[in-house]
Amino acid sequence: MTALLGYHLAMLLRSQRWLPPVLLYFAALGVGVQSGGPVLDSLGWTAAALLPATAWLVRVCATQEPAAARSVTAAAGGARRAHLASLITAGVCAAVLGAVAVAVVTLISDPASADHRVAVPRPSAAAAGLLAAAVCVLLGTAVGALCTRPLLHARGWSLTATALLALLALVVGGSPARYAVTCLVTGSRTGTVTLPLVSLLAAAVLAAAAVGLASALAPLRDADGGRAASP
Repeated sequence: MTALLGYHLAMLLRSQRWLPPVLLYFAALGVGVQSGGPVLDSLGWTAAALLPATAWLVRVCATQEPAAARSVTAAAGGARRAHLASLITAGVCAAVLGAVAVAVVTLISDPASADHRVAVPRPSAAAAGLLAAAVCVLLGTAVGALCTRPLLHARGWSLTATALLALLALVVGGSPARYAVTCLVTGSRTGTVTLPLVSLLAAAVLAAAAVGLASALAPLRDADGGRAASP
C-alpha cells in the first residue's frame, strides 16, 4: 500500500492537473477571507471552500492514470488497493492544503467575535477550524469517490454530479459539513468556540462508506480496461 500511495502521489505532483482545484481554493480564500476579519467567520469560509476543492482533487487522482498503466497497477497490487490508494492520496493532499490554510487564516484574522467585542482564543479557534476542515475534506473525498470512476466514467456526468453533490453537502440540512461550518459562523456572533466532533464522526463514516464502495467496484467496473475520464 505504501508503494501505491507513493506512486499516486508522485504521479499527481508531476502532473499539472492539481493546479485547477488548488487555484480554485486559493481564489475562494481570496474572495472570502480578509486580513483582520473575525477569525471564526474566516475559518468557516476556509473549511467550506475546501469541500469542492477536495472533490475535484479526488477526481484528478482517480482518473489521472492511463488505462494501460492502471491495468498494470491493478495486476501488481490489486484493483481495489490501487483505487483506494488514489483516493487516499487525494484526501491526504487536501488535508495538508486545508491545514496550511487554517494556520495562515488563523494568524492573519482578528481573534475576536463578529462585532470585535469578545476575544476568541487563537488555539481554540484553530482547533475548531481544523476539525471543520477535516469534516469538509472527508465529505469532499466521499463526493469525489462517488462521482468518478468506477461509478461514473462519462466526464460530463461526472463533473455535473461532483458540482451538484458538493453544493448539496454544504447547504442541505443535516449535512456534517453544513453543521461544522455553521458552528464556526454562529460561534463568531457570540465569540463561542464549538468543536464539531459529532460532525467529524459522521463525515468519517460517510467517507469510509463511499471510498469502500468505490474501491470494491473498481475490479468489476474497470474490467474492460477502464474508460477513464480526464478531469
